[in-house]
Order: sequence, then structure tokens, then C-alpha cells
Amino acid sequence: MKHVQTTLLILVVIAIIGSIFYLQSKKLTPPAPQDREDIKIKFDPTLMNKADKIKQYEVAKEITTPDGFINIDTISVGELIGKKVILIDFWTYSCINCQRTFPYLSAWHEKYKDKGLVIIGVHTPEFRFEQKYENVLAAVKKFNLQYPVVLDNDYSTWHAYKNRYWPRKYLIDIDGFIVYDHIGEGGYEETETKIQELLKERMTIIGDEEDMSLEIVQPQGVEKVDFSKPRSPEIYFGAARNNLLGNGRRNIVGTQTLFEPTKIKTNVLYLVGVWELTDEFGENKSPGAKIIFRYSAQKVFFVASSENGVNVQILRDGISLEDEAGRDIEKDDSKTTLFIKQDGLYRLIEDPQGYGEHTLEIIIENPGLRAFTFTFG
Repeated sequence: MKHVQTTLLILVVIAIIGSIFYLQSKKLTPPAPQDREDIKIKFDPTLMNKADKIKQYEVAKEITTPDGFINIDTISVGELIGKKVILIDFWTYSCINCQRTFPYLSAWHEKYKDKGLVIIGVHTPEFRFEQKYENVLAAVKKFNLQYPVVLDNDYSTWHAYKNRYWPRKYLIDIDGFIVYDHIGEGGYEETETKIQELLKERMTIIGDEEDMSLEIVQPQGVEKVDFSKPRSPEIYFGAARNNLLGNGRRNIVGTQTLFEPTKIKTNVLYLVGVWELTDEFGENKSPGAKIIFRYSAQKVFFVASSENGVNVQILRDGISLEDEAGRDIEKDDSKTTLFIKQDGLYRLIEDPQGYGEHTLEIIIENPGLRAFTFTFG
């Protein structure tokens, strides 16, 4: 009997072993990833957990006391954390450096808005006229900005981010950490690469399987600037910052009568006539007043306004402008002029011959021009 039981046990063991081999023979073994043509290779970021991020990055700050919204009824950073990647762009509309970044911002918005990126333009004004909602709205329309814009007239969001520059971009990841920021123009490829990295991290976290192009955008309408050559510094007319005023009392609010100098120095501001200097701007109170400035640059931009509008004549090196006239200049047979009324930036010189040193002269027909700043490109 014992012999029969032993035989049966051996047969059962043999049957079990045979079944295992049979089942293994039927098991499908997937090919190696490089052999599978139906798999798209996706970026697989090395995810940093939140505890590690806390040690390395600051937490994103909320938009505080907004003074108005454009392109959206309302928006907050908090409502987007955990859902989106956020790009905060600090800008102000009369800043030429900000304006030159718009083609990239618009291209990123169009390319990535459906892939998890939200751009928030935080408009923090440099001058008081930039606090006006209607002025910012007109600028948004002029430059065809489609992403949300928030007015930050009291600088509360600016200060929350400890910002000091126009423009400046902060990237906030899906977990709500500021993982990247860039000051000024340039760095576009680096910034977009970081956007892609953060969007792919977001896809991994939320389980999104959508494929994403890794191509870098090449937007239309980009204004090229040669930063290799020294340019004149930004020049302020207002008493708070007119440290380069050459023929008057600097940093003094009030009215001054100023006379044309016999010698013009480079990068020194000269005013001629009766001028009232406020903290932000200089306003001519006499007809025929002048602004004289010898600059080094290819392009000259002028931030100015006038309550009633004023005509000015523009000369370079003592003669009317020719091909170097900026797009806002009007030309006729005898002179080149500019009508200034709207608060904003005017393009005076855009020289196709390139960089050079020249003397700019602005002759103001009537009282009432408010001059804020010269900037150069």
C-alpha cells in the first residue's frame, strides 16, 4: 500500500512540474523597448518629492490686491497649483525691453496653453500713467496679448516676489514652487526648455499620456538687438532720477530756466528753455524749448506724453532724419516731426546702418510736453 502511495505522489509531482512548464511556454514576453515600434519615447523626468523641493525652492506667492484684470474675469496662483504650470511675467507697457519679449510670450501661450501652461502677465507700472486701466488695456490690444493680465498698481505682488526688474519671468511648477526665474530679455531657449521640462513633470504627476513636441518656437516679429556694443544708459528727466542732467540742478523738484550749452558731452542730458521738473518727468513751460542728448546706439526710444498734444521736430546731428527715422516719425520735404499726446513709448531713431554716436535734438513747438525717459537699443 505504501508503495502505491509513493508512486501516486511521484505522479502528482510530475504533473505539477509539467503544468508549470506548459504555462511558462504560453506566457507572452514583451520585446525590449527599443524593438517596439508602437511606443513613443517620452521624456521621463526624475521627480523631486515635495520635501526636497521645500529645501531648495521658494513657495509661489499669491497675486495680492489686484487693481484689475484683462483677458479674464479673475485669476489666482493658488487655484492653479496642483493643476497647471505657471509663468509669471512682470512687465510695464512703456518698457521697450518688455515689448521685445512679447513675441515669445505669445508663442508660448499659443503652443502650451492646452498642454498645462498658464501665463499671467503682472503689470507693475514704472510711471503713474501706467496705472490707468484704459492705457494697459490699449497696450494689451496693440500687442495682441491673449493671456491673462493683472494690474499690480500698488506693487504688492512685485514686492511679494522680491522683484526689482522689468521684465522678469518666474516659472512655478505643478507643486507650487518657484523653480526658475529670468531677468530681462534673452534666455528664450533656456526658458522654453524649462517650460517643457515642467510640463512633462506635470504630465507624469497627473498621468497625462499626451505627446509633446520638443521643438523650440521661432516666433514672428522678433526685434533683434546687438548687446555686444556699449549703449547709452537709460536717461530719466524727472527730479527723482535725473542724475545725468548736465545744465541744471539735479534731483530738485521745481521750475528752472536752462540755457543751451556750448559743448555737448556724450550721455549727458541738456534741457533748454523753461522747464518744470516733477519727480517723474520734466515738462516744458516755454515754446521752442529743446532737449539735446548725444547718444551711442542704433535705436532711440522716448517715453513721453502731453495732455493737449504737442508737435516736436526731430534732428540728428543738426539735420532732419532720413532712413534712420523711427516708425513713429512723420517726414515731409523740409523736416521730420512727431505728434505726442498718448502716454507711452515713441520710436525716434531706428537706424538701418546700425550702431553709431550721434547728437539728438528735439525742438518742442508748444508748452506741455512731458518727457519721462530715453532708452536705447
